[in-house]
Amino acid sequence: MHKIVSLYITLILIGMCPTLKAQNRASIKGTIKNEHGQAIYGVHIINKANSQATVSNKEGKYLIHYEPNKKLTLQFSHIAYQTFEKSFILKSGQTEVYNLTLKEKRQGLNEVDIKAQIKLQNKGIYLQTKEIDKIASAGGESIENLLKTLPGVSSNNELSSQYNVRGGNFDENLIYINDIEVYRPSLIRSSQQEGLSVINPDLVSSVLFSAGGFDAKYGDKLSSVLDIKYKMPSQFEASADVSLLGTSAHIANASKNGKLSYLAGFRYKTTRYLLASLDTEGDYNPKYKDFQTLVNYTFNPKWSLHLWANISQNKYGFKPKDRETNFGTISDALQLKMYFDGQEKDEYISNMEAITLKYCPNSKSLFQLITNRYATTEKERFDIQAQYYLQDLFMSQGGDQGEILENLGIGTYLDHANNKLERNVKSIKLKADHQFGNLHLQWGVKALHEKVDDRINEWQYQDSAGYSVPFSDSETGLAYSRQAVNRIKGTHLSGYSQGNYKFNSRAGDFQITAGLRYHHWTYSKNYFLSPRFSLNFIPNWEKKMKFRLAIGNYQQMPSYRESLRIDGSISSKLNIQEAWHYTLAHEYLFKIRERDFRLSSEFYYKDLKSLIPYDIENVRLRYYGDQKAKGYAAGLEFRLNWEYVPDTESWISLSLMKTREDILGDNMGFIARPSDQRFNFSMFFQDYMPGNPTYKMHLTLIYAGGLPVWAPKQGKQGPNFNMPHYKRADLGFSKELLDSNNANNKGLLKHFKSMWIGLEIFNLFDINNTVSYLWISDIRGNQYAIPNYLTARKLNLKLSAKF
Repeated sequence: MHKIVSLYITLILIGMCPTLKAQNRASIKGTIKNEHGQAIYGVHIINKANSQATVSNKEGKYLIHYEPNKKLTLQFSHIAYQTFEKSFILKSGQTEVYNLTLKEKRQGLNEVDIKAQIKLQNKGIYLQTKEIDKIASAGGESIENLLKTLPGVSSNNELSSQYNVRGGNFDENLIYINDIEVYRPSLIRSSQQEGLSVINPDLVSSVLFSAGGFDAKYGDKLSSVLDIKYKMPSQFEASADVSLLGTSAHIANASKNGKLSYLAGFRYKTTRYLLASLDTEGDYNPKYKDFQTLVNYTFNPKWSLHLWANISQNKYGFKPKDRETNFGTISDALQLKMYFDGQEKDEYISNMEAITLKYCPNSKSLFQLITNRYATTEKERFDIQAQYYLQDLFMSQGGDQGEILENLGIGTYLDHANNKLERNVKSIKLKADHQFGNLHLQWGVKALHEKVDDRINEWQYQDSAGYSVPFSDSETGLAYSRQAVNRIKGTHLSGYSQGNYKFNSRAGDFQITAGLRYHHWTYSKNYFLSPRFSLNFIPNWEKKMKFRLAIGNYQQMPSYRESLRIDGSISSKLNIQEAWHYTLAHEYLFKIRERDFRLSSEFYYKDLKSLIPYDIENVRLRYYGDQKAKGYAAGLEFRLNWEYVPDTESWISLSLMKTREDILGDNMGFIARPSDQRFNFSMFFQDYMPGNPTYKMHLTLIYAGGLPVWAPKQGKQGPNFNMPHYKRADLGFSKELLDSNNANNKGLLKHFKSMWIGLEIFNLFDINNTVSYLWISDIRGNQYAIPNYLTARKLNLKLSAKF
């Protein structure tokens, strides 16, 4: 009924609009499209000064006249798209061409729209990016910081942007930016080296994340998909941030006729300030920087061209001096002292370019031709000698703190690495969308050529006294050695077809999605087919609920890293990893004291038919490429999100999970996988001062179970123990200094949309979280696991401005 009333009011307003003489009036015209380049019919364009209005036609075109030489503010609104406003001042007789792209209204956090109805088509979680720059995080502002607070997602490392999903590892997650798959470095072994995430949050318009059971239109990985869309600017905007951890800036604009638009962002980050809180003291010199740009050009309503480019350079230098770590218990207090010589120099340079040509023949079809190139050169070089003393502290026998009872181990080791990896990827993809009534058909084909050249040269020499040598190679005398020169060259051919059908019945609203993927790799001559199916159902009940069932096959061609044996050589048996996902989800909208709440719960079971076993140390994955395993992952997840105060959404997540694997041929049966984290509780909470919303607070809490660890002598053939639980709290305060609505903004200040200053407290409770272990043996052959701790409590100041 309200739609009919709105239409009548609009028609009445149009009829009441005054008629101006042709020679005295000004006019604005243009075309309105959505993010897929399709024309939008029925957009209401209203002059807010006098309520004059018009409506866009079937081609998305509009025309409105108004009195010249006065400021005009037009409001563009549509029931399915986000409302947008734009101001103009035109001279008499002038005609302005203004083309506009409206964004879809999406249920989720991107617009903090919890009050909206449950959407039938949503198959994941949309994340808010509006105030991501105000969220305290030791890793810097990134989309991944929010991901880590979602159910099913875990990461016990605040310096890393990598994450595990439902028992998987880092290499099992798909990441797309504007339909282009992006990659992570291969040689990185610690979070200190990692640098910037490839996603620039300043440029992001929408974020969709699915922790499993995702559609066939996405690629071939076992665990999750993160779908990022960058902005399509229609007017000028810019921002600049500066803090103790680095700086960033971005700019975006569009031409007057709306055909050309661009955005660009630059980031510089250094974690030197944070790394100074680690146990190992020394000269840290990390420098990470990147530049990204997106240029869009619309030739006409049917054709458009989009260019995206990304250049990234991460450098990590380190000269260690000494380390002192106390560990153990009160009754068994131990201390490790180390003195170092040498240094480490790592460099990771990558660049990606992509060109997308879009063709929209009509409002019901869209074709996209995407070509892209990715190139990276990764160098890892270090020679570090360490002399260590493992001591039993006398305090365990009732003495004073720091007194030494006994030296348990004294020794020296030398770590060497001179690794270089070059990877080049070129791809071309054609994808299409078609709408036939209630049926949405999608299909695509892709060819990807990949070339990897890798030189592996790393070893460790340990003293000959027998204190710390885990084993000895009779020929080299090295405790550990990995030497290889590898080359992989091949082409991946893949394709998908997917249909989405929606219909209504007396029981409620239904959506059925079914799809099939195909993948062939010329290097291994392997191929597979992956069918996927999902059903969404919103019943016609008084209570607002939604149910989702998803069943699908997910297979993963072995990457170069997954093809390696522990000694660095390429395995002659390349296994395709395979999993069946079974997911049952439920959403429930309800109110408590006039506040809207959303409770989401999901049960899943992953039948892991084929796996490649691996070890993890810090963020480094080392695969057993010549072995095969099977396993499972089962879990239950809950998420409650609400608006504690208007327009600021908070949520609580709880994940319970168990994952195990059986390595074929080892006669060990099922053992815990390296990602077997039994529970994960997280909370993201936002608030502002009552009566003064310019003072805001953002709190992130994570409490997660410890991951399993095996001693290096026996590996997975021996017993294991769990790391301590991961406990983390980051708190951020911000104060709005000015905004565009402030009448007191004069001079240069009138050009600012907003400006704020923030104080961030990392690791609020100063908890020592363990990320990995250094293994030392004493004179009796006993092994000791010395914890490598993450960052301590630190403060950060930040200033941000938007133009």
